[in-house]
Amino acid sequence: MASGKYTRIDARRPSTNYCSTVTIVVFVALCLVGLWMMTSSSVIPGQNIDVPVQENKNEVKERVPESNESNSKQFVNNQGDLPYDMTKGDNNSNQSQEESDSATQENQEANSKQKSEVKQEEKNEENEPEVTKNIDSSNTVTQNEEKNTEDGDSKTPSGAASLEGKGNTADNRDSSVAGQGDSEEDKSDLDETTKEKKSDTVDTGTKLDMSSDGIKDEKIGNDESNEKKDIEDSELTKNLGGQANNPSSGEIFPSGAESEILNETTTQSGSWTTQAAESKNEKESQQSSNEQNAYNWKVCNVTAGPDYIPCLDNLQAIRNLRTTKHYEHRERHCPEEPPTCLVPLPEGYKHPIEWPRSREKIWYSNVPHTKLAEYKGHQNWVKVSGDYLTFPGGGTQFKHGALHYIDFINESVPDIAWGKRSRVILDVGCGVASFGGYLFDRDVLAMSFAPKDEHEAQVQFALERGIPAISAVMGTQRLPFPGRVFDIVHCARCRVPWHIEGGKLLLELNRVLRPGGFFVWSATPVYQKKAEDVEIWKAMTRLTKDMCWEVVSITKDRVNGVGIATYRKPTSNDCYEKRSQQEPPICETSDDPNAAWNVPLQACMHKVPVNSVERGSQWPEQWPVRLEKAPYWMLSSKVGVYGKPEPEDFTADYQHWKRVVSQSYLNGLGINWSSVRNVMDMRSIYGGFAAAMKDVNLWVMNVVPIDSQDTLPIIYERGLFGIYHDWCESFNTYPRSYDLLHADHLFSKVKKRCNLVPVVVEVDRILRPDGKLIVRDNVETVNEVEKILRSMQWQVHMTYSKDKEGLLYVEKSMWRPKESETVTYAIA
Repeated sequence: MASGKYTRIDARRPSTNYCSTVTIVVFVALCLVGLWMMTSSSVIPGQNIDVPVQENKNEVKERVPESNESNSKQFVNNQGDLPYDMTKGDNNSNQSQEESDSATQENQEANSKQKSEVKQEEKNEENEPEVTKNIDSSNTVTQNEEKNTEDGDSKTPSGAASLEGKGNTADNRDSSVAGQGDSEEDKSDLDETTKEKKSDTVDTGTKLDMSSDGIKDEKIGNDESNEKKDIEDSELTKNLGGQANNPSSGEIFPSGAESEILNETTTQSGSWTTQAAESKNEKESQQSSNEQNAYNWKVCNVTAGPDYIPCLDNLQAIRNLRTTKHYEHRERHCPEEPPTCLVPLPEGYKHPIEWPRSREKIWYSNVPHTKLAEYKGHQNWVKVSGDYLTFPGGGTQFKHGALHYIDFINESVPDIAWGKRSRVILDVGCGVASFGGYLFDRDVLAMSFAPKDEHEAQVQFALERGIPAISAVMGTQRLPFPGRVFDIVHCARCRVPWHIEGGKLLLELNRVLRPGGFFVWSATPVYQKKAEDVEIWKAMTRLTKDMCWEVVSITKDRVNGVGIATYRKPTSNDCYEKRSQQEPPICETSDDPNAAWNVPLQACMHKVPVNSVERGSQWPEQWPVRLEKAPYWMLSSKVGVYGKPEPEDFTADYQHWKRVVSQSYLNGLGINWSSVRNVMDMRSIYGGFAAAMKDVNLWVMNVVPIDSQDTLPIIYERGLFGIYHDWCESFNTYPRSYDLLHADHLFSKVKKRCNLVPVVVEVDRILRPDGKLIVRDNVETVNEVEKILRSMQWQVHMTYSKDKEGLLYVEKSMWRPKESETVTYAIA
């Protein structure tokens, strides 16, 4: 029994079976030699016997990028290194597999015949099962020896060789279990072959740790494992972005249809950043930190506190005035050196309520003033209601609502035609600007103004509500507007002494009023019979007659109980020439009615233009046609701002801004335009930016700098409005007035005349927290402005440059410095 159990080790067999055993071995050997000779024509040294030569060559060309010559050559010269997974599934491989299966079937038939003979001859043997098993093992050893010989020549991976015939259904590792069917010598041969293979090829079946599933199988032998590996390889390729990997690294190339990925010439960044970007960001962060320390910002310590307006709160200059009879103390008195400190925020400041709800109520914490509510609460100006200040929509002259008042004016004078003939008006002494706020419902723009602190924070209330307004006064200086631009001038109980000093103040309204335009005056002298009111009415009657203003209507609104007088400016000079006395006098021909910046008032009238190509000789087109059509007085014989004939220049500018606004601003910057209401174009030319914004629910204050070409009359002719300003000084508005500022090539021009830092500080003062700034300028200036804003903790959303031109989009933060700086001239 013992000898029978260990016959393979002892190599001894019973003598009666010796011849039969030799016969069987010789027969098997001849069959194997014959099989080898039949298949030897398709085997070439250096090739995998499972894959035809041509097939492998084609396959390598598909899998290896043409640009990677070294990798391509390596794989062409070592095609046998491609694992079975890479060749599995295409037609040629299937054909080769069929040949291999056919050969394997012959071997199986021979083995079956051999086993049958052995069983017949040894059926009486005591250990028949063990003998049969040993014969099978002997055959297996012989086959393995021949395979190892071939593997040694072709350097085929042992895992791939074990996939022949029935080897596909048995794990190669099972055949190498100690003592189970292999001799120590065979085992040693296999180990040497494996070592040789590892030194010359890449074992693609080991440690695929980079895959999504963390594969760590050392060898993959059966069909299920191969199929799984194919799927995992495919997923790995996707995870790597379709990039071809270096074959020497052991990473997987895609095969079959996935090989197209290797033809891509561009890659995506994926979830990793680049070293260049990381370093750039860090340097910018360090630079920003250094810049913050370099600027050393402080909060302004001034009497006006969060409501500080530098040119209107120069208390030192106001104290030195000789007189305040003509409201000189409400006019501009700018400091010699503009402030460089930042205005503080009121305690509890919140993001403003959005339009149109803001017309009815605002946060009390944003404008924490109650005096106006105490003085005018009974007149429906403003009321305090919990956390809000509410605006019932009334005023001193329209207690039952502004809309009723507006409609009553149009009923009294149908030629006014709100939103068609009358588009841009000037509201003098506006209060909280409810009149202008409700004119939006009639498609009308109102430039509202009132002096600062005449009624506490009235203009600030208007701006917080989302209504256009500026702080200004009828004093000793001309208003900052061109001549002959407003369709209507309105005054509702504005308490302006129009009749005194030769009617100087009313003559200023005559300057800015368009020929044929209306002056709507609703004040107590129109309808009350008090002695003072009667005296004023008589004086106004004489003055308006001498000015050749036509009385169009004098009516009384029974609902509101107020009277309204409407006057019309003449459209010719006939009346002026027929006057018996030249009072008020006609201005000198050298007097430019468009000159408005720091020009003293004069008690004279400018003649009405009569030349058909002169501005003011005709009424503009009705709204909205006037917005897009070049004014009749822009001539092709004259050159525009950009060098083209004026009408072409106008049209080109409009088309340009329509493209910029529609393709970039409205969709490309990520701005929530529903939160934007008050907008300022800090350097407007033809008003193209504002015109392109027509369909957005906002208004634009067009600013024409005093050192730019005077194009402000064109802006008004289009049915838009604006103002002159010197950006080396403070603007006449409260802090936190605007939601968005737009600066097109402004800063590069301003810094030639004054320091850029105070200008940017003024931008910070005007803009609300979370407000936006869009800068278009040369790259040098854009970078300089960006550095200053970064030091103020502003958030930079976008920077872009091309051909030395740059774009900057930033957002103001709530940050304020902790240190303060006392501004001595602004302390009471």
